[in-house]
Order: sequence, then C-alpha cells, then structure tokens
Amino acid sequence: MPKLKTKRAAAKRFKVTGTGKLKRNKANKSHILTKKTTKRKRNLRKAAMTDKTNEKNMKKILPYL
Repeated sequence: MPKLKTKRAAAKRFKVTGTGKLKRNKANKSHILTKKTTKRKRNLRKAAMTDKTNEKNMKKILPYL
C-alpha cells in the first residue's frame, strides 16, 4: 500500500492533544472586529476541540498525527 499524503492545509490548522483529540482555533477573529464585543473577542482567543462528528474525516485527512 502506498504512503498517504497529509493535507497540508489541515496540518497547519489542527494539533493533536495528548489524549488524541484534535485542537483547533476558532474562526471570526481576523477582521471586522470593531462591531464584536470585547467578551466575544476574548472567547475567540481560546482554542476549541473539533466536534466528534468530524473526527473520522479529520483522521483521514491527517493520517500521521
């Protein structure tokens, strides 16, 4: 069986935790920040875990994580 290629775009966006879960950054933090509240922007800084429904697809995209 040939080697599998990692999707580089996904590899840059996701990290694996010690327990094997995928960690991601939240969206909507790059521009148009003036209308967003300070609280909302502060919460967008924190990393989030990928949803369980997407995990199967993510393991396919990132075979060597």
